[in-house]
Amino acid sequence: MNVVGVQMDIRWEDKSANLKAARALVQKASPLPRSLVVLPEMFATGFSMNTAGVAEEYGGPTEMFLAGLAKEFGVYVLAGAAMRSPEGKFRNKALYFSFNGKLEGYYAKMRPFTPGGESKHYAPGAKPAAFECEGTTLAPFVCYDLRFPELFRRITAQRRPEVFVVIASWPEKRITHWTRLLQARAIENQAYVIGVNRVGVDPFYTYSGQSVIVDFNGEIVAQAGAVEGCINAQLDLEALRHYRKGLPFLEDLQF
Repeated sequence: MNVVGVQMDIRWEDKSANLKAARALVQKASPLPRSLVVLPEMFATGFSMNTAGVAEEYGGPTEMFLAGLAKEFGVYVLAGAAMRSPEGKFRNKALYFSFNGKLEGYYAKMRPFTPGGESKHYAPGAKPAAFECEGTTLAPFVCYDLRFPELFRRITAQRRPEVFVVIASWPEKRITHWTRLLQARAIENQAYVIGVNRVGVDPFYTYSGQSVIVDFNGEIVAQAGAVEGCINAQLDLEALRHYRKGLPFLEDLQF
């Protein structure tokens, strides 16, 4: 399974510029057909609390862009967006598209970032999610979720995902936590973990990227550094399955 992580310098609340930049980065990466392409949290707007200005209903321009991106390059796409539900609630979501451009599902961030005021603007999601992708199961999470291992353990107990994807706007001042927590989640759940962060600045934070792909031993197999660009790795799922079989720690999971 091939994975491409797209580390973007997101322009503040400028959807047209960000959609254009995202496509250019994917095009430059030249992903193999049926790859999983991952974009950061709220990639089209930045981590904005301006829900009235940035959130979209389903079928809006960001969803249509992502569907078109998936279909154009023949890849699976997972990306973050601020969404408005039919009942008028706002949620910070990860949207997942198949290579044919179909929206297969979504995950709503379960732990809004209270210290940054997110919980005052976005409602939390109710449960984890998992999706099928090229013969494996992946589970997405969003930024602050990473600090709550019980969320990962819950979906591990239910679905045994082999790949976790964390999309984020993780500030530079806590970037060492980002890397170590991703490695911890990989080791705990005997899974690959893909962490895709952003770079650049917004009115509140500075971001230094450090998007990574971590294997089931907690080893970093790809890292983006602090500049805009993409990381790429081929996940060895057979090696992961062999590792889980030899060390069946998850069989003792009680949740």
